[in-house]
Amino acid sequence: MLLEGKHGLVLGIANKRSLAWGIAKAVSREGARLAVTYQGERLEENVRELAAELKDPLILPCDVSKDEDLDALMASVNKEFGGLDFVVHAVAYALREELDGEFLNTSREGYRIAQDISSYSLTALAQRAAPLMEGRSGSIVTLSYLGGERVVPHYNVMGVAKAALEMSVRYLAADLGPRGIRVNAISAGPIKTLAAAGVHGLGKMLEFHRNQAPLRKNTEQAEVGDCALFLVSSLSRGITGEVIHVDGGFHVLGMSAW
Repeated sequence: MLLEGKHGLVLGIANKRSLAWGIAKAVSREGARLAVTYQGERLEENVRELAAELKDPLILPCDVSKDEDLDALMASVNKEFGGLDFVVHAVAYALREELDGEFLNTSREGYRIAQDISSYSLTALAQRAAPLMEGRSGSIVTLSYLGGERVVPHYNVMGVAKAALEMSVRYLAADLGPRGIRVNAISAGPIKTLAAAGVHGLGKMLEFHRNQAPLRKNTEQAEVGDCALFLVSSLSRGITGEVIHVDGGFHVLGMSAW
C-alpha cells in the first residue's frame, strides 16, 4: 500500500460529507495511521463516530485560531507518532453575513476572521508541523476553491482568504522545500459540505457546474480524496507549490456554453 507505515494529521472533519473525511478515508485505505481533530463539543461526537472506521486513530481537539491548541495538538501527535509524514489542512470559515451582499461591505472583523482561520492557520500549522516532518519527505496539503482566483457570486471575503491561502502555499513551498517538505493545494469544485452550505445559491452553483464543466459532472468527495492521496504519497515527490484543480475542468472555461 502507498502509505503503509506512514503517519498523518487531518484537520477539518465535520461530518461524513466533509472533504477532509473523504481524504481521511483515502489515505487510511492505503495504510496510513491518522490523527484527526475536532473543534468543540458540537463536532466531537461526529468525528469520533466517523473515526471508528479508521485504523487506530488518534482523536484530538483543536481550534486553529488558538496557538495553545496548535501547540498541544503537535505535542500529542509527536508523543504518539514520534513524527509526521503528512498534514491535511481542510479548515475554512467566514461569518455567514459576510457571504451575502457585496464584498465592498466586508467588515474589518469579518475580514480578520476569514483570513485568520481560512488562511493564516495553514502557516501556523506548518510552523509547528515542520520539525516533526523533517527527514521524512513530508507533505502538506490544503484545500482551496476557484473563488480564490476569480470572482464567484456570494463567495466574497472567503475568495480573498483563499487567494491568500494559495499564495501561502507557494511561499511555504519555497521555505520548506530545502527541508524536504512539499506544500500543495487542491482547488476542488463545489460540493455540498457543511462549510459550503453557508454560500448563498449553492444549489444553482452545483447545477451550473454540472451543466458547464467539461466533464459534465459535479466534483465528488472521493475524487478529492484520491488527489490528496497522490499528493501525500511518494508518487508526487517532484511536485510542490502547486494548486491542482479537481473540478471536472471547470477552471479552464473563459465563458459558459451558449
